[in-house]
Amino acid sequence: MENECVVSMENICKSFGGTPVLKNVNFQLKKGEVHALVGGNGAGKSTLMKIMNGVYKKDSGIVRVRGREVEYQHIRDAWKYGIRMIFQELSLCPTLSVMENIFLTNEIKKCGLLNKNAMKKKTAEILEELHIEAKPDDIIGDLPVGTCQLIEIAKALFSDAAVLILDEPTASLTDRETKVLFQRVNELKQKGISFIYISHRMKEIFQIADRISVLRDGELISTLDIKDTSMNEVITQITSGAGGDLVYHPHEKPIDGNPELFRVEHLVIGDLVKDVSFSIRKGEVLGIAGLMGSGRTETAEAIFGIRKYHSAKFFMEGQEIQIHSIRDAVKNKIALIPEDRRREGLVLSHTLEQNLCLTNLEKIKRRILSSNRKAKKFAEKCVRDFRVKTAGVNIPMVNLSGGNQQKIVIAKWLKTNPKLLIMDEPTAGVDIGAKGEVIEIVRKYAAQGNGVLFISSEMPELLAVCDRIIVYCEGVLTKEYLRESITSEEILEYAIQQ
Repeated sequence: MENECVVSMENICKSFGGTPVLKNVNFQLKKGEVHALVGGNGAGKSTLMKIMNGVYKKDSGIVRVRGREVEYQHIRDAWKYGIRMIFQELSLCPTLSVMENIFLTNEIKKCGLLNKNAMKKKTAEILEELHIEAKPDDIIGDLPVGTCQLIEIAKALFSDAAVLILDEPTASLTDRETKVLFQRVNELKQKGISFIYISHRMKEIFQIADRISVLRDGELISTLDIKDTSMNEVITQITSGAGGDLVYHPHEKPIDGNPELFRVEHLVIGDLVKDVSFSIRKGEVLGIAGLMGSGRTETAEAIFGIRKYHSAKFFMEGQEIQIHSIRDAVKNKIALIPEDRRREGLVLSHTLEQNLCLTNLEKIKRRILSSNRKAKKFAEKCVRDFRVKTAGVNIPMVNLSGGNQQKIVIAKWLKTNPKLLIMDEPTAGVDIGAKGEVIEIVRKYAAQGNGVLFISSEMPELLAVCDRIIVYCEGVLTKEYLRESITSEEILEYAIQQ
């Protein structure tokens, strides 16, 4: 039974607006395995999984569940076959309790009334079985993201899911929460539950997966046993040699003599950031390393005028500036690439062109009114300059892949010509090729005499792009390193954990 095929997809094709997205893709999932699905942004991973999960209808091909050919009309048809997809954006209702979320639309009733005692008892059993640190009456909005991720899995299993599709499940998790998630996945594997694991984090994939399939440009490139391949081989197959690299390139001319661009003194944000001071030179990329909740994001938000601070002084090119709002920050040539691009960086229901023009209205004006011709021309230039993959500038943002969405966020702010660019987790949810391209963009931007504040949980990225790295721990700046003094990721990892 070990090699029993739970789900197979044969010669799957799918097009949107005449553009092929999947081209005769074959995919098989075995019982009790974790099968990683990787590929560049726009490779077709999500589309393939949404066909398996009943969100999209295939144009052609065959889907079989336990050897039986199936045709979905709707997502509930996939649920009947035990197939559930847990999306990156959690679907739990934050104002309801754990019990209410698990039993939502599947309530236990007695004589036509809700049997809360039975539901509470069953919820407690499910939580105990999965070793989830929560109680049935806990409100979802009060729980850590990692716990909510496990509750999503518990909810799916309660509805007799045999196949769980995890889409970027660790994107918002701490290292501890990721470790707990992996423990539960391995326990469920032993019970015959099958997982499809979509992620851009290669290190995690090689920890958790049994097999890996690579998609590129809508085609299946390979399916390999993890034990028979290497990270470099998989990355090469994903990128086909395209994109930038994640290797640090020292400056041709030393930047330690460059004049100061920006300085913050004695920044205090309640108990979140405690008397932090640092500066950035012209042409420098300064990295902030630290665990989630260490004060990194709060620092970025204060500099950009989003978050109120208790005390601080800010200086741009030696002159003290006032920052009490986003308008103040933009006026002083500061831009922010936010941590959550979908909620804070983009208007997903608007087109690519509209998103790019939001921060660049002066560039598309004709006298006092906006010019449609100028807007289109401006957007098309951004698409070329930042190598965005899109069928046109009037495509809704929601239809673009994560990597291309992130390029639009970066483009719309870089086109405002800021002096200081703050980037908070700029490569979260993007593929290895797009990560390299983001690194290239940062390098070129800094080389023009600008400054970058680069916040990331990914050690390879910090080491690839930063000239200097400061370490946050519980709101305190505890360490500072010149890039040349860091000989391995372990040095930085150790400093973060202190």
